[in-house]
Amino acid sequence: MEDITNVAKVPKGSFYNHFGSKEDLLLEVLGRYKAESPRAVLSDQSLSPLKRLKKYFEQFAQTFVERKCQRGCMFGNVAIEMADHSAAVQAYLANTFVGWAELIAGVIAEAQDQGELKTDEDPASLAGFLLSAWQGTLLRVRATRDPKLVKEFQRIAFGVLLI
Repeated sequence: MEDITNVAKVPKGSFYNHFGSKEDLLLEVLGRYKAESPRAVLSDQSLSPLKRLKKYFEQFAQTFVERKCQRGCMFGNVAIEMADHSAAVQAYLANTFVGWAELIAGVIAEAQDQGELKTDEDPASLAGFLLSAWQGTLLRVRATRDPKLVKEFQRIAFGVLLI
């Protein structure tokens, strides 16, 4: 907390005027991160459902690669570090991942309804798998610094799984 208050050039006690705890600050940060995600592309009706989904993951991938394959996804990072230590953070992350998967599942169902996808696999299962594969890809790329793994995710997700 001292680092944060030093950078903000405010007294350490000022922190607690705005946040009841460090956990409250983390939940606020997660909420802001969520609000800045490129979710709007998933509802862009000017694109077909499959193109929306591809663009969505391409935007994430582009940002990640531009950052030299560092930092990853804040939700995944915090889940690894904090989900076992804070019930409030774990609940927030669980809710976030469920909502994220539901958004993606809706687009997958739309793509199936429009005949863009041959698979009749359950959209919720596909969405959950995509999120898990994406989070795993981010971890692998951070460990190896090999951005080719992002391309591998995109190739398999959209050239093998979602066809």
